Amino acid sequence: MGDAYQSKQTKAPLDEKVVAMRIVTMPKETNPYGTIFGGIILSYIDQAGFVEARRHGDLDWVTAAISKVEFHAPVQVGDIVTFITCTTRFGRTSIDVQVEVEAERFRTHEVVHVTSANLTMVGMRDGKPFPFRECPEKQGAESGEGSA
Repeated sequence: MGDAYQSKQTKAPLDEKVVAMRIVTMPKETNPYGTIFGGIILSYIDQAGFVEARRHGDLDWVTAAISKVEFHAPVQVGDIVTFITCTTRFGRTSIDVQVEVEAERFRTHEVVHVTSANLTMVGMRDGKPFPFRECPEKQGAESGEGSA
């Protein structure tokens, strides 16, 4: 089982930024003020964190924590919202993922920074944290080895 799992792992590098998701916002996602409800964006941030985590192994990835999230600009109906991710830390059973959110305005194509968040994603197997890979050499001493 371990060998089959090992062969499915990718070696996605630390700090490589990728577009994890891109969505078009719809009227059904609005709040009473006519902009996209913040909870919708938080849900997409969580999904983007999962997409990034899957680059590091085929496990049941769960969100252990999301850092403080501050919205800097509203998302409008029709905006194309991009979720850019990168892994910033490898632990023994977890990774830290940074998610940056940008919105491209529907009519003007202006791109605005909406928010960013840091997530801790834990790789699970059979309902327990799973030591999914050896820490890469880029990680250095700040890996938090021994922590989740």
